Amino acid sequence: MKFAAPLFLLVSVALFAEQPVLNKDGQLQRPANVREWIYLSSGLGMQYSANEGQGPKTFTNVFAEPTAYREFLKTGKWPEGAMLGMEVRKSQTEGSINKGGNFQTDLIALEVTVKDSKRFPQDGWDYFAFNGTAQTTKAIGQQAGCNACHNKNAAVENTFVQFYPTLIEVARAKGTFKKSVEQ
Repeated sequence: MKFAAPLFLLVSVALFAEQPVLNKDGQLQRPANVREWIYLSSGLGMQYSANEGQGPKTFTNVFAEPTAYREFLKTGKWPEGAMLGMEVRKSQTEGSINKGGNFQTDLIALEVTVKDSKRFPQDGWDYFAFNGTAQTTKAIGQQAGCNACHNKNAAVENTFVQFYPTLIEVARAKGTFKKSVEQ
């Protein structure tokens, strides 16, 4: 019975991968366990144009669905159905014993990107923003500025791998890192 355990493991991995769930109106159901996905990186006050950043700085925390992450490690590419989640959180400088620096506080939004080449034929990806406790949301849309920015500036397949230190070298080694976005 040498084959029983490996076959079981393969089936188990496939069964437990979290896939995007879209309703009949094309709205994405909020992924339940983003905080249990693989942590990729955090940013503070990141802005992509000169006119951004007028308000308080926010933290962003990026996570990849575990099965998609493992596939990226093997190939340097995201599989169909891949999801990455980004929390947007308020920051605070003083609180409890902290008298300097910044720490994260309340959740502002959860943004999720989904790779689905059939549903999003323009570039294979689209973005969803869950504000507050919303459980479903529609895609931002293929014509939205996020898509154009990600398509032009992302290191690998519309994802900002250049800001994910654990994935940069994987993408370079697999030849999928877009050199025009070098840090």
